[in-house]
Amino acid sequence: MTKTEIYAQTAREIEAVLEGETNVVARMATVSCLLHQAFDDYFWTGFYVVDPEKSEELVVGPYQGTLGCLRIPFSRGVCGAAARTGEVQIVQDVHAFPGHIACDARSQSEIVVPVYAPDGKLFAVFDVDSTEVGSFDAADAEGLKTILDKVII
Repeated sequence: MTKTEIYAQTAREIEAVLEGETNVVARMATVSCLLHQAFDDYFWTGFYVVDPEKSEELVVGPYQGTLGCLRIPFSRGVCGAAARTGEVQIVQDVHAFPGHIACDARSQSEIVVPVYAPDGKLFAVFDVDSTEVGSFDAADAEGLKTILDKVII
């Protein structure tokens, strides 16, 4: 299957599992789990949520993978850049990204997608790391955005 087909299939699975579920933590945990399992090159998959007490800081949320960074300021790293700019960040080689935060040295490439609440405010970012350089592209951005637009209800 192509990447696009895997995202479409996974989106259907996520939608079926989440039908009727209103708890945002359960929704995020399910999305992290099913996406992590869908792709062999997803090494770390999960959410960093905007801290309600520190509006310019992300705190780790539901994820799959090795230990993640606990907190990330908007001013640092790929996750911080996505939170600060509101734009998807696709980084082919994390070692070439200025200010990259190495939560796990095995990470080689990364995609981070902003996640918005229904009121339009940034709620979280969704972060995926790969152990391979160049793992992510526009198909990943589109597939993830489609899924993530339905997480926070």
